[in-house]
Amino acid sequence: MESLEHINALTLVFAALCVFAIAYRFYGIFIANKVLRLDGSRPTPAVRFADGHDYVKTNEFVLYGHHFAAIAAAGPLVGPVLAAQFGYLPGALWILIGCVLGGAVHDMVVLFASVRHKGQSLAAIATREVGPVTGTVAGIAVLCILILTLAGLSLACISAMHNAPWSLFIVVITMPIAMLMGLIMRYRQNSVILASVVGVALLVIGILSGHDLMKQDVLGWAFDWNRNTVAIAIAVYGFIASVLPVWFLLVPRDYLSTYLKIGTILMLTLGIIFVRPTLLMPTITPFINGGGPVIGGPVLPFIFITIACGAVSGFHAIIGTGTTPKMIASERDILFVGYGAMLTEGFVAMMALIAACTLMPGDYFAINATPAKFDALVAAHPALNTVDLGFFEEKIGLNLHARPGGAVSLAVGMAHIFHKLPFMDSLMAYWYNFAVMFEAVFILTAIDAGTRVGRFFLQEMLGKVYAPFGDKNWAPGVVITSLLFTSMWGYLVYTGNISSIWPLFGMSNQLLAACALIVSTTMLLRMNRGKLCLITAIPGVFMAAVTFWAGYLQVTGDYIPNGKYLLASLACLVMVLMIFVFVGTFRRWNELMGIKTTVKDAYGEPVRALAEE
Repeated sequence: MESLEHINALTLVFAALCVFAIAYRFYGIFIANKVLRLDGSRPTPAVRFADGHDYVKTNEFVLYGHHFAAIAAAGPLVGPVLAAQFGYLPGALWILIGCVLGGAVHDMVVLFASVRHKGQSLAAIATREVGPVTGTVAGIAVLCILILTLAGLSLACISAMHNAPWSLFIVVITMPIAMLMGLIMRYRQNSVILASVVGVALLVIGILSGHDLMKQDVLGWAFDWNRNTVAIAIAVYGFIASVLPVWFLLVPRDYLSTYLKIGTILMLTLGIIFVRPTLLMPTITPFINGGGPVIGGPVLPFIFITIACGAVSGFHAIIGTGTTPKMIASERDILFVGYGAMLTEGFVAMMALIAACTLMPGDYFAINATPAKFDALVAAHPALNTVDLGFFEEKIGLNLHARPGGAVSLAVGMAHIFHKLPFMDSLMAYWYNFAVMFEAVFILTAIDAGTRVGRFFLQEMLGKVYAPFGDKNWAPGVVITSLLFTSMWGYLVYTGNISSIWPLFGMSNQLLAACALIVSTTMLLRMNRGKLCLITAIPGVFMAAVTFWAGYLQVTGDYIPNGKYLLASLACLVMVLMIFVFVGTFRRWNELMGIKTTVKDAYGEPVRALAEE
């Protein structure tokens, strides 16, 4: 396998830090002040509709923690690892460019749109900005995509936690710790620091003691759950997190897990700075044209749907029009929470890519490919045989061959870096299990927020049929819609597998991102932003084009030839629904651009047309 000169991992670390810092300082502030014109004096939904349950004015740092934890699921971890098949350069470029110009813009503008529309969903925004038909179709499409997304994320979590007692124990104890933090912040003024200290201290104690308890098998039997048990438990957790007040479990747990997430990434960054590993994966591999053992398609367009959350992700629109806009205390917080959290996730994606690319290529492919595909790969490229994998298996105590999905190779890559630190050589198994637990926490914090948003969607839709469902405070409606939505994705989790659901999630997720960007562009056009609307229109149209391209190749090149007719039907259904949304939205663009005069809204701002907020 030919390659350019291997580079040191520090190059990508500093490149990401510099690019993201400059982007926030200049592009993010430009969007906040010139495009969105954020107004700190304008009351937000958290202030106007405060109910102590969903609409809760929240400290910007706590909300940043919740939002980052909710959007940062498996995508920024697994996607870049899988994309390493093409070499480190394609993935690194798309993370940097896509995150700054696409993903962070998407998250910030969608959050702004929801704040200006009473904290309501993307479907409700589309109804008011485009039209009722487009809004209804968008609602159906988003609900379908959200079900697929939560099922895919849950399956990835199950893969990491089943028959892994220590990882499961840590995940479980974060729940009572979070409840304690929620009570402290709720009933004691200015207690964010106190709650943080208590929560982090208890988490550290739990991590250390849990490792010893599981190792000595004191509690290992109680947390050694099989796949089906974990599947049921995740669905039950999603239901509980959706029903309880947002301040009691969801927000403090996400805030707590953010310490673990960001702390681990900082540890990995410091480890890379200290160890200075070389990226052993080539700059570009021969698989950029397709035929790879991990991703069958070519780098274009599959890089855009493989690396989702680390660059651009439609799931973020669900959170950005779900829980987060109902807790924004001031419009000025939208820059930090929306743009800032996405840049943080982009950095996480870069760290995941680096961790995977520090492995020998043969070891990487042996972990992520099936035995048959790996044997064929070695026959064609003898240099791609395993090198260090036997050493890793001996140190960790597990068979690491043929564990596709990205999670295991990321955990091995992280453990590989950490064990090179002084006095860490004998702790490789510890670091591997810690990394698996870290990945599981990433995923679960998106599942709880996503389930709550799904409940919001169902309440909005059923409220059109029976009005009480539209009341977010009607307890029977909250319980019924939570149970219905959890049952939908829970059934797919219990009966499905990740190989059948994850590819469809990747395509539908990016179509949703394109939809959110295009609908947001409609709002900016109506608000008379002129050429500034291009900041969302260009990435929106681009993502729609490349995702439809990838969807066509996936259906015609994989699903239909291999008899996967259900997957082909679901993929086509999502694409058709999105086509309806795009056509309706483009018609609205044409109408708005034809309006030459302006009127003033309730706040005295000149707009092309008024819209109900």
